[in-house]
Amino acid sequence: MFSYDHGNRGTAFERTYRCYPAAFIDKVCILSYPQLESGDKIIMPPSALGRLASLHINYPMLFELRNDAADRVSHCGVLEFISEEGVIYMPYWMMQNLLLQEGDMVKVKNAALPKGTYVKLQPHTQDFFDIANPKAMLETTLRNFTCLTTGDSFMVAYNNQKYYIDVIETKPANAITITDTDCEVDLAPSLDYIKSALKKAKEAQAEKGPKFNPFSGSGKRLDGKPLKYQSPSNGNSLSSAAPGSHRNSRQSKGNIVFGSDVYRTTEIGEGRNQIDDLLNKKSQNFGLLWGRSTL
Repeated sequence: MFSYDHGNRGTAFERTYRCYPAAFIDKVCILSYPQLESGDKIIMPPSALGRLASLHINYPMLFELRNDAADRVSHCGVLEFISEEGVIYMPYWMMQNLLLQEGDMVKVKNAALPKGTYVKLQPHTQDFFDIANPKAMLETTLRNFTCLTTGDSFMVAYNNQKYYIDVIETKPANAITITDTDCEVDLAPSLDYIKSALKKAKEAQAEKGPKFNPFSGSGKRLDGKPLKYQSPSNGNSLSSAAPGSHRNSRQSKGNIVFGSDVYRTTEIGEGRNQIDDLLNKKSQNFGLLWGRSTL
């Protein structure tokens, strides 16, 4: 297996290696470096150290990892230079971020990152907050990290449990170094909590349903002719005209109108008077009506 030099011999280190998860390395090496899977450092071949030394790279050495096939980029540090030539070993969670399979090719390039001042992290599950002091535990875990990249997800092992955490924001850049710097760490609500809250909000909205508005339609004639009046747009509003105008129109026509609470008594009384007048006239003309006689 061979590495590939991209020809930038003067100013940068850039090679392509086959990558494998840390579990593939020698068991003796794993026992010597138990933090290999719980940090962001990779193991590189000895030839890389010689090339980096000739370039006078500043410490800590930081690298950009790129998977061109999936267009994914991340950053890391280096733990040791003891792997076989042409091969690098990295934490499995890092391979997942880069969408790499065992034996895939990955580009490794030295990088210079600014010191971080702020990091916002988001656990995948709510049970992460069941830890006694999750923030202190995170600060202890991040001591094994050299850098963080926005969009990455890393794994934290605690009490035989694995917790996955997303890096959703970093300042002052999308990729930062967190060694020898005061970096503020902020925790966002977990992913499953947000999904659960959104689901409950949708269910509550669905239970409300569409608002029922009674008597909101319009009437139609059976013969198809247009209506002589404008139907109200809202069933709760009877009319825009003033009450007095309704009363006058009803009185002028001499009709008895039912359904009006305000003017019902007056209008019915007036109608009865009109009927009595009509009966008196009829009785005078015909002589006998409703059991009464005129002599």
